[in-house]
Amino acid sequence: MSEQISEDVYAAYVALLKHELVPALGCTEPIAIALAAAKARSVLGTFPDSLEISCSGNIIKNVKSVTVPNSGGLSGIEVAAILGAVGGDADNSLEVLEKVTDEHRRITRELVAKSFCTVSLAEGVENLYISLTAIKAEESALVEIRETHTNITRIEKNGNILFEAAKGDSEADHYASLKEMLDTKSIIAFAHTVKIKDVKDILERQIEMNTNISEEGLKGDYGIGVGKTMLKYYNTSDVRVRATAKAAAGSDARMGGCSLPVVINSGSGNQGMTVSLPVIEYAKELKVDHETLLRALALANLIALLQKRYIGSLSAFCGAVSAATGAASGITYLYGGGYEEISNTITNTLANIGGVVCDGAKASCAAKIASALDAAIFAMLLGVNEKRAFRSGDGLVKDDVEKTIQSVGRMGREGMKSTDVEILNIMLDK
Repeated sequence: MSEQISEDVYAAYVALLKHELVPALGCTEPIAIALAAAKARSVLGTFPDSLEISCSGNIIKNVKSVTVPNSGGLSGIEVAAILGAVGGDADNSLEVLEKVTDEHRRITRELVAKSFCTVSLAEGVENLYISLTAIKAEESALVEIRETHTNITRIEKNGNILFEAAKGDSEADHYASLKEMLDTKSIIAFAHTVKIKDVKDILERQIEMNTNISEEGLKGDYGIGVGKTMLKYYNTSDVRVRATAKAAAGSDARMGGCSLPVVINSGSGNQGMTVSLPVIEYAKELKVDHETLLRALALANLIALLQKRYIGSLSAFCGAVSAATGAASGITYLYGGGYEEISNTITNTLANIGGVVCDGAKASCAAKIASALDAAIFAMLLGVNEKRAFRSGDGLVKDDVEKTIQSVGRMGREGMKSTDVEILNIMLDK
């Protein structure tokens, strides 16, 4: 395989890493709501009398049970919106709640009790959709977010449009077009040849931030302590255990409301931790040099993005699976694996656990991360050590890795639509 890719593809991959691997404070769905609220308050020019939110089922599902960061342990859509309006900084993007104070939390608790915010389900919209209106007497400001967590597509004040993204011309559309250039062979070639200076700062920030929250998850009392429990009962001399436990511990902390930021992947902190922390732990075990670690992380992150290109930002398909597949691909790279071995790893993982359902962001995400990584690392052992992979015709497996990724993506995006609806209905007791 030639290790050459075009300048356009190279530039696209660097741009995707810069855009996707950004810090976020807390679970990104409540943060997106907080961002919309902070922006609406800013556009309104004063603190509102009330908030009205309409959002997609996937947003409701992912915000229902997760702790809102810097909220003092509170959860839910109303909390995310009110806290964003009270103390959020819209200029701080996915770290919008970073500067929240005790006074902001006190005001938020009071307003939640007064039914300051009303929430409704938006029908017939994208899986990631938020429309938030801030109202003050006769004045109002509306902010709409679509497709990705920071993609503001419409701003209104008093019914007048101040901003509206043209169809096909939004930030989300631009980066979606870049993702069309992703494929496994080109990603591997990029990992081999990328100039480290082009990705060093992005990936080192991922290493630092995600390692910090993982360590906090292992020290603190978050969720039900999936990561800590794994290290207590499993053999910690086994790198597989440590790699899996550290990713789970990061999720324990993040889903439990820890205020430390995480570098995300595909709009998700859980996916950002799942795709990176096992690669970091394996690099320590194998004593590889720092440059090789960075190349493996570049590959792991892009393999995860490749899968999400077909699945979409939010669906009934658990993102821990695509992230774990990316992590195992990065680990395969650390072992010297090339296209065949990485393809085997991807195929074996997706043939096994493709289709784990997402029933919202909450404490059990840490357990799903652990299960996904266990399966992905086993897939790597099959594909690298044993040189074995599931064959075309084995369920959704096709005759090459790209077609397999596409078939699983189709199942996640289209086939699981009705599953998504039923999950939401069950969670809302309908």
